[in-house]
Amino acid sequence: MIPIVASETLERAHVQGAQDKSVCWAGAFATCGGRGATQSSTIVYEIEPGDHLGWHTDATEETQYIIAGTGELLMDDGKHPVGPGSVFALPANVRHDLVNVGSETLRAVAFFAAAMFTQTFEEVMLPPNTHVLGTPNREG
Repeated sequence: MIPIVASETLERAHVQGAQDKSVCWAGAFATCGGRGATQSSTIVYEIEPGDHLGWHTDATEETQYIIAGTGELLMDDGKHPVGPGSVFALPANVRHDLVNVGSETLRAVAFFAAAMFTQTFEEVMLPPNTHVLGTPNREG
């Protein structure tokens, strides 16, 4: 039987930058290796108005779908507006950030093309007091 995840019931981990307190978001793994998937991972997350994910790279290709809210995808080539219904793919190891520029919570789903992966942030993230985040199974 395929497990169905009620993503709204998942407990979100709240993450914040050690120096930049506007690096602030909450997310949860809906699936990853050993948790309902064998070749992909899915994160549901929220960013409050004025906050952002923080500049980072992902070790695998990522596709995002914006459910609600208004944001700007920041990349080295500039700012790209996103909103409800926006879908975009980010190649592995491409530096990016996502800022909530609206007045409501930005809600999104990120799909990753690997069952295990890491994300490397420029800012130290609290918790867990490291630059590297990723799937719960990322250690193998």
